[in-house]
Amino acid sequence: MEKTFDFLKNRTHVNFVATVNGNKPSLRPFGDPVLFDGKIYALTHAQKNVAKQIEANNHVCIVAYDGTDWIRINCQMIDDSDNVEAKKAIIAEFDWAEEAGYTLDAPDFKIFYLANADAAIYNEDGEVLAREQF
Repeated sequence: MEKTFDFLKNRTHVNFVATVNGNKPSLRPFGDPVLFDGKIYALTHAQKNVAKQIEANNHVCIVAYDGTDWIRINCQMIDDSDNVEAKKAIIAEFDWAEEAGYTLDAPDFKIFYLANADAAIYNEDGEVLAREQF
């Protein structure tokens, strides 16, 4: 999980999360992940389509590119929105979080962690540089 987190957090600025929207794919940019309690977390708002799509089908694919290498993660995103300690860690990570409405008492503050993940980092030639499962 360490190489996966490093790639998403330190080597890229945007990670793209693909979900299923009905019977069609949907893709959108996500910002920095947060590492807490040995899990990689992402945050979003409950009213966003992405949160609704993950609730309906939590199997996602995450892809990011650092200008040379790229990563693909097939995983599930597990709703952990009742985890107050994880939310505190996420709020502490981002100075903009509270101003954007991500507060402990905000009912629409959703957090998800990656589970059952198969992550592979590839070079430009498509060769696997690293693979992690977590």
